[in-house]
Amino acid sequence: EQIPIGASQDQVLIVMGTPSTVATLSGEVFYYISQRAERAVAFMPQKVTDQRVIAIYFDKNRKVIRLANYGLQDGKIFDFISRTTPTSGQEMSYLTPLFKLISFR
Repeated sequence: EQIPIGASQDQVLIVMGTPSTVATLSGEVFYYISQRAERAVAFMPQKVTDQRVIAIYFDKNRKVIRLANYGLQDGKIFDFISRTTPTSGQEMSYLTPLFKLISFR
């Protein structure tokens, strides 16, 4: 809500801070990665309960053109903003290894 379409890259950095990673496949994309894990008992291993990747897409003029909030739902990448699962393509090939890196399964 604090990052409207058309916001500048500087505005995004002020609101969100430094991104976890940046991609420059077809324009620039900032990825903010978060993961929540819980432990039932102190000596048990942690179990990942939620994983999110907020992707902010920029045009050539460094203005926001699209926002996406990806999560891992039943082992598939899922965009919680548009409620869609992307088909195979450039974005899927980048995000799949990203989720594998942050997954503890």
